[in-house]
Amino acid sequence: MATKKAAPAVKKVLTAEEKAAKFQEAVAYTDNLVKKAHEAVLKFEGYTQTQVDTIVAAMALAASKHSLELAHEAVNETGRGVVEDKDTKNHFASESVYNAIKNDKTVGVIAENKVAGSVEIASPLGVLAGIVPTTNPTSTAIFKSLLTAKTRNAIVFAFHPQAQKCSSHAAKIVYDAAVEAGAPENFIQWIEVPSLDMTTALIQNRGIATILATGGPGMVNAALKSGNPSLGVGAGNGAVYVDATANIERAVEDLLLSKRFDNGMICATENSAVIDASIYDEFVAKMQAQGAYMVPKEDYKAIESFVFVERAGEGFGVTGPVAGRSGQWIAEQAGVNVPKDKDVLLFELDKKNIGEALSSEKLSPLLSLYKAETREEGIEIVRSLLAYQGAGHNAAIQIGAMDDPFVKEYGEKVEASRILVNQPDSIGGVGDIYTDAMRPSLTLGTGSWGKNSLSHNLSTYDLLNVKTVAKRRNRPQWVRLPKEIYYEKNAISYLQELPHVHKAFIVADPGMVKFGFVDKVLEQLAIRPTQVETSIYGSVQPDPTLSEAIAIARQMKQFEPDTVICLGGGSALDAGKIGRLIYEYDARGEADLSDDASLKELFQELAQKFVDIRKRIVKFYHPHKAQMVAIPTTSGTGSEVTPFAVITDDETHVKYPLADYQLTPQVAIVDPEFVMTVPKRTVSWSGIDAMSHALESYVSVMASDYTKPISLQAIKLIFENLTASYHYDPAHPTKEGQKARENMHNAATLAGMAFANAFLGINHSLAHKIGGEFGLPHGLAIAIAMPHVIKFNAVTGNVKRTPYPRYETYRAQEDYAEIARFMGFAGKEDSDEIAVQALIAELKKLTDSIDINITLSGNGVDKAHLERELDKLADLVYDDQCTPANPRQPRIDEIKQLLLDQY
Repeated sequence: MATKKAAPAVKKVLTAEEKAAKFQEAVAYTDNLVKKAHEAVLKFEGYTQTQVDTIVAAMALAASKHSLELAHEAVNETGRGVVEDKDTKNHFASESVYNAIKNDKTVGVIAENKVAGSVEIASPLGVLAGIVPTTNPTSTAIFKSLLTAKTRNAIVFAFHPQAQKCSSHAAKIVYDAAVEAGAPENFIQWIEVPSLDMTTALIQNRGIATILATGGPGMVNAALKSGNPSLGVGAGNGAVYVDATANIERAVEDLLLSKRFDNGMICATENSAVIDASIYDEFVAKMQAQGAYMVPKEDYKAIESFVFVERAGEGFGVTGPVAGRSGQWIAEQAGVNVPKDKDVLLFELDKKNIGEALSSEKLSPLLSLYKAETREEGIEIVRSLLAYQGAGHNAAIQIGAMDDPFVKEYGEKVEASRILVNQPDSIGGVGDIYTDAMRPSLTLGTGSWGKNSLSHNLSTYDLLNVKTVAKRRNRPQWVRLPKEIYYEKNAISYLQELPHVHKAFIVADPGMVKFGFVDKVLEQLAIRPTQVETSIYGSVQPDPTLSEAIAIARQMKQFEPDTVICLGGGSALDAGKIGRLIYEYDARGEADLSDDASLKELFQELAQKFVDIRKRIVKFYHPHKAQMVAIPTTSGTGSEVTPFAVITDDETHVKYPLADYQLTPQVAIVDPEFVMTVPKRTVSWSGIDAMSHALESYVSVMASDYTKPISLQAIKLIFENLTASYHYDPAHPTKEGQKARENMHNAATLAGMAFANAFLGINHSLAHKIGGEFGLPHGLAIAIAMPHVIKFNAVTGNVKRTPYPRYETYRAQEDYAEIARFMGFAGKEDSDEIAVQALIAELKKLTDSIDINITLSGNGVDKAHLERELDKLADLVYDDQCTPANPRQPRIDEIKQLLLDQY
């Protein structure tokens, strides 16, 4: 018997009295939150600058640690945006914002002019109301919380109903860290069950000092009309003018990078491109070649009808479901067919029709195109777009010379608070990443043009109507190496002359002790004119763990050395580096060697992932107790000249690459006599590891004219000598074999010098996590991943490049091709694609010649195990410290495929 379907529930229509009663409940609820926040402000007033700064640092670190987790939660809950890009925004909100505000004086006297007789004293505003949008649900919560704590205010959040869980989780993470660091309770609170009544009652509460309004026009207008001061933002309908002199390749990549970033949800993202007529066709063609799609005009209406809705007095706005969705999804919902490999949708429009739906703010990977016959017309079109919708927000220009006088003319005539020069607007507009001209912020003022009370990026400083011209820049890079590097046979004799050696602590593995290598060190120390006391830790195991590094540190503390000599392969050098670091921290009182739990906590802080090594939240202290000498006895890791050390977590077995220049040894002794008896298998694995260092440093986004020649020389030496070094038999020595081993030893150090300054990529990220999960030697894991990483990076067209200012256009394929041609594997007449294929083929010959099977299946890995741990491994690879310098920014689903491809 058929059953009747239940009728849909009918929403009850409240009477006027019921609505009033419901609103009064919201008033009482929010009033209670505001009262508790005021109590927190009163407690905060007595805090010192040091106390405040300690709290803010703890919050920033907590947010950074949970960045990827929150990114997943934001996408899962809202269904919008891109996980990897939300992770970038979370790191930006913690790392970049923290570094911008950490030295701000926000307590007591912050400035004094004795000549004028003025003193500036900082006091908190009071209780803030924080509105957080669904577009940036976790990063905005982090950002506003950090600013609140830094200025000793309190904040009550109203989160977007579609992002309540992830936003409140982000707020709880930083709040818990703050309270643990000494902050007053209830200085961060939020409405638990969101509703329009709750938000309205909050922003109208007379106890609110200022509203931080980030969201859609409706919410910003409500905040402005609340009766309380409001720091809000206006609509963002920014446009970029592409001048005839522009670097077209870079301009195209900047624009596509910006439109793809978090599916175009950042309000600073370009909504229109105004292109000089002389380069229009070439520019549009290159856009399409790299994944953009020119929508046929007959499909405009379908997309326009689905995406936009007309709002009285505001023009057209994006409908609720569209913001942060992919171009493919939008087209599918609109009933328009778009090729599967296309993601940014292009629309050619007429400047006469500015004000039509497709000329509006889009919050998605949709882009309007306009043709300008002259520079003057270009300015006119940009001004018209901003006047229609987006006044005061941002405008951009792509131009050949950044000191061209037209840049200033453009900035003077365009009514925008940010004029961004030669950079992707979505990431450039928030500050810090592509420019130091603006503070990093997720609340971008639009000045009087946008009916706004601030015209700069919201931060801790005063309110001004500021127009900023921000030029793209490359931050100065560096080359940092040990103070001294000694090489060639018998270089170990330098130990006789090394200054300030009275108590030497030697870190080595059992083989170094058993086969007399430690004795060689002791012999050199014994020749010194004054006696040197020594202590030996000679039991370092392969893939050293944190507990082993702690044991080394404890022995160091008992002995109190002035010199630490690390002797062995990468394991001994890395264990010695971390052991010495912990010893130094204990000596400073920053760690307690008797407390395993606190040492584990310290390690987790030191292992914090960063994007820019100079801006890391956790700083490594400069060692002052003992100098470090590194003597490698294998030819691979380059640890003797790098700021890296890989250590394994005892509990999870995950390998963590720590990186900081305080880990760089002061002296490296590269003596080939120590590698003449190395076993064949070690030669092969360590040699491929060195090859990866050289290859990855050459294609890194941080590679430079200073590092690339070193990388190339290392590659050349490895290709020419690894096979002979592997087959060399110490029992039957030959001049050629010995020279091959010497060359490989030098090559490994050269590769180390290159990646110490240019960093690595996902070849190492994959190897760290695969090696840790399946117990594979590091060099073997490197060899297995290498061809797949090269293929992944060496692509053209629709490529998501890693954001780094020096890396102007995606060139990984070209870089790999340069290596192939340098080695003679390809000729000038060969295409880059063919040259890369030749490089991969020669690498396969090399691994075959040293008996390495470059598959996971061929090395005993169980496929079911791999598939079971795939999600976890992909997140770990993405979060590995080596990933940020990879030329192609991998999506997590692409990492999963790379893992499966290795099987």
